[in-house]
Amino acid sequence: MIRTLMLSAVSALVLSLAATAQDIAITNAKVWTGTNAGTLNSATVIVIDGQISGVGINLAAPSNMRTVNAEGKWLTPGIIAPFTSVGLVEIGAEDSTNDTSAGGSAFSVALNASDSFNPSATAIPVTRLEGITRIVVAPSNGGSMIAGQGFVADTSGEAHSITHDQAFVYISLGEGGAGLAGGSRSAAWASLRGAFADAHTYPARYVAQSHGDSLNRADAQAFGQAVRGQQMILFAAHRASDLRQIIDLKMDNPNLNLTIVGADEGWIVADELAAADIPVIIDPFSNLPSSFSQLGATSRNAERLIAAGVPTAFAHFGFNTHQARLTVQVAGNAVANGVSFDDAMAAITTTPAEIFALAGHGTIAPGSVADLVLWNGDPLEVMSAPELILIDGEVQSMETRQTKLRDRYLSLDESEKPLAYKR
Repeated sequence: MIRTLMLSAVSALVLSLAATAQDIAITNAKVWTGTNAGTLNSATVIVIDGQISGVGINLAAPSNMRTVNAEGKWLTPGIIAPFTSVGLVEIGAEDSTNDTSAGGSAFSVALNASDSFNPSATAIPVTRLEGITRIVVAPSNGGSMIAGQGFVADTSGEAHSITHDQAFVYISLGEGGAGLAGGSRSAAWASLRGAFADAHTYPARYVAQSHGDSLNRADAQAFGQAVRGQQMILFAAHRASDLRQIIDLKMDNPNLNLTIVGADEGWIVADELAAADIPVIIDPFSNLPSSFSQLGATSRNAERLIAAGVPTAFAHFGFNTHQARLTVQVAGNAVANGVSFDDAMAAITTTPAEIFALAGHGTIAPGSVADLVLWNGDPLEVMSAPELILIDGEVQSMETRQTKLRDRYLSLDESEKPLAYKR
């Protein structure tokens, strides 16, 4: 849905400052800080050199600084979409524009999704327009249960927008991993244990040969940091029994840095996940038994995981190449099913920042990165929209291909219609 923006003082500022980096103060805002300070009413946020230098009530902005009067509207940290394929696909059905997976490749762990990232993809400004300032981009599985390495980028569309390259290794377990590893979960786990052994013994195992038990030389080298806990492993799994297997892996290897994506039956093992300190990334929309791995799916999954103390982030899994922008909507859906407003906001800001070690992101506090969104209503209300977006202190354009088409045809001079439009 394309919303029409009314031209206001805020939108006028966007037009005048877009793509320029300068200091700015946002005054009279309802600030959700993402910190122990909670929500501040009639507060001022001061941005200097791309960082937040001050936040508070009755905080005076420097006299020479450009200011925006928020008129009491919500100001939040930039939203972080913690599981997407944005920038890897232009047209999903056109193979030449789809770099999410490499089914014909001889490599797995060594596949680096950032090599395929297109910061000029048309989905990026559409994603940004919904208040999402950072995206976690994961590859999809091709011929191996290990899809490769993902990264974190901002949604500015700038050439150097990847901020955390090789942030994690993405591995599919459960039904998906079983199918790729030979047909059973036993095969998937045997393959995974072989991959761990290959990486731990690299390079000695490869002195006289190019392949180990599960990985070739390049993949074993690329997997080394992850098996030693120096890089995150993002496991895709849904069924409670699969989640327990991952928990056991963490208990046997406490140095591992693990996060689970999916976890539709996470509520069943919530206490065990919390005890093992394993975060999860879930889609609150995924609440129906759509497969045999999701028979226990429920709309209360998010509420129960958070109540148990599991670090929980929200993502939209459906068509996440182009609809990662619905991350905010799924957070609102979680609120409708028992999650508090503050916990839902944390699940799309502070928690994904903590999971992916994005220092200075997800909060509005002195020293934080100035990724900010000013909303025209409640940020979790489906009809609300951003009026002002900052990434690293830069005011962002609110224009997309869709808004250009909207504006072009809304203002079309009907007296000059092509012949095809005449009756």
